Amino acid sequence: QVQLVESGGGLVQAGGSLRLSCAASGRTFSNYCMGWFRQAPGKEREFVAAISWSGGSTYYADSVKGRLTISRDNAKNTLYLQMNSLKPEDTAVYYCAAASLWVGASAREYNYWGQGTQVTVSS
Repeated sequence: QVQLVESGGGLVQAGGSLRLSCAASGRTFSNYCMGWFRQAPGKEREFVAAISWSGGSTYYADSVKGRLTISRDNAKNTLYLQMNSLKPEDTAVYYCAAASLWVGASAREYNYWGQGTQVTVSS
């Protein structure tokens, strides 16, 4: 089992920045590819970004390219999402997820999920 706990969400004005963290415990963090997903009210969960085991490969949804950056620190068992130039449409609950294989944007392939952290961007 892998336990994932997100933090860092909050209320920010459009154009502002936030950094989300996802603390992992349980099994060896570096054995897992990680992803960020989000779900806005009334909408389906959508892929945001993914990162490989060592962090050498990343993959982003087109809607966030150039504004959001995924990274990880395997020594600290922590995943990050740096969010810059935030827009109201980024408002959602953000979830981190772990997969033993490289599954990219395929949410159903992730094995473990956190409980989510709310991000609200005001206009």
